[in-house]
Amino acid sequence: MNKSELVAAVAEKAGLSKVDSEKAVKAFVEAVEETLKAGDKVSLVGFGTFEVSNRAARTGHNPSTGKSIQIAASKAPKFKAGKAFKDALNA
Repeated sequence: MNKSELVAAVAEKAGLSKVDSEKAVKAFVEAVEETLKAGDKVSLVGFGTFEVSNRAARTGHNPSTGKSIQIAASKAPKFKAGKAFKDALNA
């Protein structure tokens, strides 16, 4: 499912217009991004938790040349599914 399909599904389930549901989806994504940038996490009970994972700097290898390269430390978004979500998928 891509973004436009998600917008259409939200519009149908919520009884909103596609324009309003697109605004809602965009607002949700922006709110999650802003919260993660601030260093907090977003917990949706029954669905899951969005949080930031810190990756340490490390040495990697360029596969085409075989030379060692330094990979800088970075932050990556992480999603952990909640129990109710997992149970719904496995039912």
